[in-house]
Amino acid sequence: MPVLGLQLMMLKDQIHEKGIYEVLRQVRELDLDAVEVSQVEMTDELIDDLVRGRAAFDVEIAAMSATIDPGGNGFALSTEFDRAVEACRRTGTRFLRIGMMPFSAMTSQQACEEWAASVEPYAARLAEQGVTLCYHNHHVDLIQFEGERVFDIVRRVAPSLLFEVDLHWVQRGGMAPLDMLEAYTGACKLIHVKDFRIAPLPARTLAELESGELGMAEFQAAFLGLVQFAEVGQGNMNWPALLPAAERAGAEYFLIEQDDTYGRDPLDCIRESREYLRTLGY
Repeated sequence: MPVLGLQLMMLKDQIHEKGIYEVLRQVRELDLDAVEVSQVEMTDELIDDLVRGRAAFDVEIAAMSATIDPGGNGFALSTEFDRAVEACRRTGTRFLRIGMMPFSAMTSQQACEEWAASVEPYAARLAEQGVTLCYHNHHVDLIQFEGERVFDIVRRVAPSLLFEVDLHWVQRGGMAPLDMLEAYTGACKLIHVKDFRIAPLPARTLAELESGELGMAEFQAAFLGLVQFAEVGQGNMNWPALLPAAERAGAEYFLIEQDDTYGRDPLDCIRESREYLRTLGY
């Protein structure tokens, strides 16, 4: 069974306030066994605290973030390759993950191919060191160029680069997540467990349209904006079918994530997601 964990971007404010060591303590108290590190600067101090926290709380470091070139959070592989490998060794991490391809790579088949080709050598070198590089999708990865999805282009051009599948974004991109998991079985190593909810239409928004305070264009924007990220079990995703399918596809970690908690304390949202997953046997 995959290890259940948390994408720490949900607690990045707490990391900045109290440090990642104390956040790992909180993760253990939530009955989660692993974390993925994202959207924080990978300083030597933070890596040291990951090592300490892993030992103290028996929390696995499922994955850490990477980019190719400097400029984002995570290890820049073009300049910090050896440092990234050493951090993986110290923390027991077997996965690095790229959170998104550059926007420029999303504009054409050629641009996507060029980006994937630039990643492949790093993915292959990491594999030689026992580290798997994964690519995290968004809805844009369902773009098709001449009938070929971005997913397919990445697999064709960068076969050493595997996937971190965000099932919410697959759904939002218009592909059935069960179909995606079946199509890419063997490449799906990390799974973001995040629900997809449609919020109720606010009565105030409708009243503002009827009174003329809100134009039709603004109303349509609000109408289309009813799509939300949700606590696991509080949306429309079919988790009783999806999680076993993700296991069959080769997933090693299930990582709870919710990009926006809409004013709720993220710890409450995480706790709610964890309780739901417990009802499914996780």
